[in-house]
Amino acid sequence: MSRVFTTSLRCRLPVLLFLFQGALLGFFILFVTYDEHTDAAAQPANSDPAANQLYVIFPLFQDIQLMLLVGLGLLLAFMKGYGVSAISYNFLLANFATQWALIVQGFVHHRHHGKIHLGLYNILTAEFAAVTILISAGAIMGRTSSVQLLLMGFCEIPLYVACEWLIVSYFRAVDVGGTITLHIFACYFGLGAAIALYRPGLQLGHPKETPSYISDLLSLVGTMFLWVFWPSFVAVLAQPGHAQHRAVLHTWITLSASALTSFATSSLLEKKGKLNMAHLQNATLAGGVAIGAVADMLITPSGAFVLGILSSLACILGFKYLTPFLSTRVHIQDQCGIHNLHGLPGIIGAMSGIMAILLVPDEAYGLQLHQVFPPRAPPLGNITLEATSVGEKLVRDASQQALYQAAALGVSFLVSLVGGYLAQPPDKFCFDDALYFKIQEPVETLSVDWTSGDLQVPLKDKA
Repeated sequence: MSRVFTTSLRCRLPVLLFLFQGALLGFFILFVTYDEHTDAAAQPANSDPAANQLYVIFPLFQDIQLMLLVGLGLLLAFMKGYGVSAISYNFLLANFATQWALIVQGFVHHRHHGKIHLGLYNILTAEFAAVTILISAGAIMGRTSSVQLLLMGFCEIPLYVACEWLIVSYFRAVDVGGTITLHIFACYFGLGAAIALYRPGLQLGHPKETPSYISDLLSLVGTMFLWVFWPSFVAVLAQPGHAQHRAVLHTWITLSASALTSFATSSLLEKKGKLNMAHLQNATLAGGVAIGAVADMLITPSGAFVLGILSSLACILGFKYLTPFLSTRVHIQDQCGIHNLHGLPGIIGAMSGIMAILLVPDEAYGLQLHQVFPPRAPPLGNITLEATSVGEKLVRDASQQALYQAAALGVSFLVSLVGGYLAQPPDKFCFDDALYFKIQEPVETLSVDWTSGDLQVPLKDKA
């Protein structure tokens, strides 16, 4: 006897969210307090309000909010019948994952005397964690319910925080823009989940997962939002000053190089030179993924330019050749092509970071070597030009730092792929907003019988 499938979430979704909110409220009451930037009693008598961390972080924080909710939400709305679901679930997961990450990261990184000290910086790093959920969900979008996506996010956040701690605190790898800790982790966690949720019936595609003119247009607008604000995402955690300035500069260069390369390569590979919308929606952003691992390093503007070209090429070739191979031969149905946008450029960026560490001499950084590579600073912070070159011995030399970067790449790949290997709806219900949302019928699906004045709805729409 076949299993009866119900689309109703009336009990499951409210119960899950109310329990989650109630538990988090308890944690906030018991363990969360203000940090030194938000606590009025902690301010000295002559404190300068302009020196508060708010004025440094908040403009970039707002950019990242737009990226997550508007840019990424619209980018995912490329399927003609699944736009409402894509944008809504993106909004739901962003808030769910950020709240959950505040608690998990708080206990790992921000706890003092048994309390989590909360400020805007904590929310910023929690949103970085939430990005991993939003990217991973792209691999299985349209084939799961909101409850399953929330449960995936609930499991992924602790694993991400543990992996990030291992990479940043133990290996002390340098990854200012999250190429290794975020993009690679999110990509391969999502692919691990896609393997577990493989559907043989969808191997040749589904009629509802195709785009329309309007859905492609919305997705392209989302790409523009992400493209504009991506430098803020990469540079926000960099050291203020020259390092942050380099991060913004390098990110713009790679994004611009990716954009032109995407147009050229897409036209070259497609019949009659017509541009492929999936290429423009994704490959134009590939440089932003790759640059995160090297954004504040002295890779030179020309190096950033080359990185943008290579990452865009990898993304488009991935869509053209690798995605069909993975779907038919390896049983990985990557719905949004996250492997092409986040996985392949992420690996290119991580390898570029290793090369930059080995090839750029320490002297090129002058007195600022320890700001870009904190693990390489001499003990006790005794930083002079002689200390960074011929004087006091550095904790790590360039080859050792490169080795730890490689180890971080391997850890992120393995932990995420294994961690993502987790009752989805039947095939015929996939990629359809109407499954879980009350949808107003589009105007073009309605017809008017002008003889009687009655509004007629096709029988298939009445069901």
